[in-house]
Amino acid sequence: MNLVYGIKDKPRFGQVVLFALQQLLAIMAATIAVPAVVNSVTGSAMSASAAMFGAGVGSIVYLLFTKSSSPVFLGSSFAFLGPMFTAFGGAASMAVGYAGLIIGAVMAGLVYVILAVVVKVSGVKWIDKLMPPVIIGPTVAIIGLSLAANAIGDLGTSSSEGGSVYVCLICGLVTLFVTVLVSTYGKRMMKLIPFIIGILAGYFCASMFALIGNNTGNASLVVINYKALHEVSTIFSLPEFTFLKGDWSGITAAYLLTVFVAYVPVAFVVFAEHLADHKNLSSIVGVNLLENPGLDRTLLGDGIGSMFGAFFGGCPNTTYGESIATVAITRNASTVSIWGAAVACILFSMVTPLVAFLETIPSCVMGGVCIALYGFIAASGLKMLQPVDLNKNRNLFVASVIFIVGVGGMTVTFGAVEIRTVACALILGILTNIMLSKEKDEE
Repeated sequence: MNLVYGIKDKPRFGQVVLFALQQLLAIMAATIAVPAVVNSVTGSAMSASAAMFGAGVGSIVYLLFTKSSSPVFLGSSFAFLGPMFTAFGGAASMAVGYAGLIIGAVMAGLVYVILAVVVKVSGVKWIDKLMPPVIIGPTVAIIGLSLAANAIGDLGTSSSEGGSVYVCLICGLVTLFVTVLVSTYGKRMMKLIPFIIGILAGYFCASMFALIGNNTGNASLVVINYKALHEVSTIFSLPEFTFLKGDWSGITAAYLLTVFVAYVPVAFVVFAEHLADHKNLSSIVGVNLLENPGLDRTLLGDGIGSMFGAFFGGCPNTTYGESIATVAITRNASTVSIWGAAVACILFSMVTPLVAFLETIPSCVMGGVCIALYGFIAASGLKMLQPVDLNKNRNLFVASVIFIVGVGGMTVTFGAVEIRTVACALILGILTNIMLSKEKDEE
């Protein structure tokens, strides 16, 4: 890909601010959604602003370990939702559950550390043999396709009670169309910030509908909820950090074993997604990130970044496909932008009105953005399939298995451990490829 800014390029300060804000907007919805889901299931009170703070700190740790050579942001991982439920469900008190979140993240992070040591000793060539393009391409595509339902669901979702699905669709489609038009036809600087412009256009559209609806008493036109802004009482406030809410005295051996069984297997599953994300990012930036800075460094950054992220926000972190898609669409791979996004995430988490404003962005507007983001991830995976000869049965069946398992949404659960769709598709794809490995020899 012809990048506007390479990995080590340094855009002007004003540009960095805009690029950082764009990355933040791309990852924000998913990052704060994880604590929201945990709260709704467990009755806990995890802080969205603390999750943002943890994501910013985790991303900085990742950038340090990778020597600022891998342009991707770390955010709250959905893969660990099940283990997080277990941490609260198996706790004698809610406070013990918060401590369990940190303990579980440390256990999962140590899995990454061990894997990093293995990769450092054995190298990465075996990974290329185990997961050639015929496996990685469809898997990357599935990462995007598996999120498609979330994007479409958000597209028709109002953030205010009584909002019409048709108004939601209009606001979401305005966001989508403005984003793609700006990215395609905009001037040089506009092409680099299409998501900011798209989200602002959707937000303005939703606000205009809300203004008309409130003045005419037509609740169906109101799809945006300003409640978070109305409840702002201070300008600055520290987030409710997880490490301050945990009761470490109530930890028992049985509870530690429960957390271990919940978190560690999932860490191995997320390792597969880590590989797919970095393979995809490598194809976008034109640098094999598994060799430079090295898979060992990306694993250490991801694993230890998750530990720090959970220490502050409770959520283990992971590399975000939304961040990678932003790099691909804007052709801006500068890690300075990721540094800016990480710092902005930390600062925003302490500025109450800014956090409140981000929370008021309607779901339908974010749905419009996510159609472009998730679609670009899927298209990137299909692009990786271009050099693969699908006339060979081996390649055809491997790709077929991955696509059907992924699109079908297959998941497998063993107790508290859930093997999610992407991991199921990848594992079955690898097994199919190994079973058919003799085809080349026979030819």
